[in-house]
Amino acid sequence: MKFPRGAVLFEAGVPQRNVYFPEDTIVSSLYVMEDGASAEVALVGNDGLVGINLVMRVDASPSRAVVLTPGKAYRLPIKAFHREMDASPELLALMLRYVQIRFVQTAQLAACYRHHSLRQQFCWLLLLANDCLPDNRIALTHELIASVLGVRREGVTEAAHRLQSEGVIHYTRGLIRVLDRQRLERLACECYGVVKRETDRLLHPPENRSRLHLRR
Repeated sequence: MKFPRGAVLFEAGVPQRNVYFPEDTIVSSLYVMEDGASAEVALVGNDGLVGINLVMRVDASPSRAVVLTPGKAYRLPIKAFHREMDASPELLALMLRYVQIRFVQTAQLAACYRHHSLRQQFCWLLLLANDCLPDNRIALTHELIASVLGVRREGVTEAAHRLQSEGVIHYTRGLIRVLDRQRLERLACECYGVVKRETDRLLHPPENRSRLHLRR
C-alpha cells in the first residue's frame, strides 16, 4: 500500500488491526504529551516493522505511528501475523530480535535527547533515514523533523542551513539530499553507531544476509 507523508497508521492506546512492514517509507513512533508536544521513540524503515507490541500479543501501543516519508509498506492483519509466528519458530525468533533492537534504539534516543546537541540529533536522524531509502534523497520538511525531535522548527532550519553551508546536505522545501555521507557520520553522535551495530548483529549476521520477504 502507498502512504502519504503524515499518514497516521495507528493512534496511541487504540487497538490495532494490522502490522506494517515499510518498503520504501519511514515511520516514526511518537509519544505525544497532553500539551501536544511530541518526541520520537523509534524510527522504522525497511528492516523493521510497525507494531512491535503485536509481537508480544498486546493489541495497543502507547505511541502514535506516523509516516515521515511518502512510500509503500506491506500491511498484514493481526490474525495472519500471529498465525505465521505460531507456525514458524524462525519467524518468531526474528521478530523477538527486532524487539530487542527497538529497545536499544529507544534507550539510545532517551540518552541522546538528554546529552547531545540538536545538530547531532539531526545528523543521526538523517543517517537513519538515509539507511532506509533507496537513494540520498529524503522527503522531510523542517516542521516534521522538529516534531519528531521535539524541538522548535527554527532550530532545525538553523541546523540544516549550517550543514548545507558546509556541503554536507542540500535542501529545498520538503526535500533533503545527503551530499557527504561520511562527514555526516562524523558529525552525528555515537548513538547512530550503537544502534547500527546492534541492528547488524541481530538482523544481518555474516552467515545470513538474506531478508525475509512477505507478500503483499
